Amino acid sequence: MPSFCRHNRLVQNCPICAREQDIELRPVISPRSARTSQSGRAGASPRPSRPARSSTQRRPSSPRGGSRTGLTVRRLARGAEDGYRSRLAPGLKSGADAERLAGELAFAVTRLARLAGDPPGLYAEVADAGAAIEERTWLAFLIAYFGPLDGERPFAAIEQVRTSWSSGEQPDGDGVATGPRTAHDGTRGTRTIEAYRAWAQRAGSQAAAFTGEPGWTPERRFARVFERLSLPGFDRGARFDLLTTLGRTGVYELRAGALQFGGSDPVTLAAKRVFGIGDPLLLERRAQDMAAACELPLEAFDVGLYNWERGSRATLGMDSGEEPDATTLGATLAALGL
Repeated sequence: MPSFCRHNRLVQNCPICAREQDIELRPVISPRSARTSQSGRAGASPRPSRPARSSTQRRPSSPRGGSRTGLTVRRLARGAEDGYRSRLAPGLKSGADAERLAGELAFAVTRLARLAGDPPGLYAEVADAGAAIEERTWLAFLIAYFGPLDGERPFAAIEQVRTSWSSGEQPDGDGVATGPRTAHDGTRGTRTIEAYRAWAQRAGSQAAAFTGEPGWTPERRFARVFERLSLPGFDRGARFDLLTTLGRTGVYELRAGALQFGGSDPVTLAAKRVFGIGDPLLLERRAQDMAAACELPLEAFDVGLYNWERGSRATLGMDSGEEPDATTLGATLAALGL
C-alpha cells in the first residue's frame, strides 16, 4: 500500500521525509532521460553540445545597479541539527534555533505591551488621545515608513524630517537615516508618501480610511485596511507595523486576525523555515496554532519572525536595553519543549 507524506508525495519520492524516516529515495526517471537512454542503445549519435561561454564574455549589468545577475545571495543563520523536533515548529531541527525564536517572540510581546501601556518616544505622541487624530495617524505612518533606528535615539531622524498633516508638506527623505525595517527608498523620492496622502484624501480623511465600515470587527478592519494600503513602495512589513501601532496605541480598533503572509517578505520567509511549508494558508494556520499553544498575541509573530530571520534584534523604537518578559519567555520555551 503506497504511503504518502505531509508534502503529498510518496514517502520514497520525498527527499525531506525519506531522510527523516531513513528510507532510500527512489531514483527519478524522466521521459527525457528515458528517451536519451533508448537512443543511446540504438546507436544514435548524441546531440552536439552548445559551445561553452567564453570566460571573457559578460552578462548585461542589472538595471538597478546590483549584481550582474540581478540576484542577491544571502547566507541564512542556522543552528546545527541536534535532533530537536516540535510539532509546533516542524521546520526547525535545532534547539538553538528554537530557543532563539522563543526569545524574539517574547521580545515582540514585550514591545506590544509597551505600545499599549507605556509607549516610548514618538509612539507616546501617537497614543495621546488629546491630540488631533489626523496628526496622530500621520505620525504613525511616518514612523512605520522611515522606521526607528537601533541605538539610544531611535526617533532622531524621524523628528528631523517630520511634517504636520495639516500643512500638506512632504517630509524631505533625501539622505535621511532609516531604520532596519524601513520602507523608504531614496530612488523613489516621495512617491510612496504622495500615494498615501492621495489614498487618505479619496476616503475623505485618514480617520475615515482607517475606520472603514463602523460595523466591522477589529480583525476584519485590520485585514481590509491592510489590503487597501497596498501602495507603491509600502511593503508588507511597514503596513503591518502601522496597523499594529494604531491598534495597540488605541487610535483605531484594529487587531490582526492573520499575519498576511506573502511574497519574499522576511517574515514570510521566516515562517516557511519555522513551519516547514510554503502554502500561505497553512502558514497562517500553523502560526495561529503556535500562538494558541504559547498563549501569545498573533501580532507578536510579525516582529518575532522578522528578528529571528534577521539574525539580530532590531529594537524598533524600544529602549536598547529592553529585555523580553521572563514569564512570556518561560511559557514559550515550555510550549516548544525547551
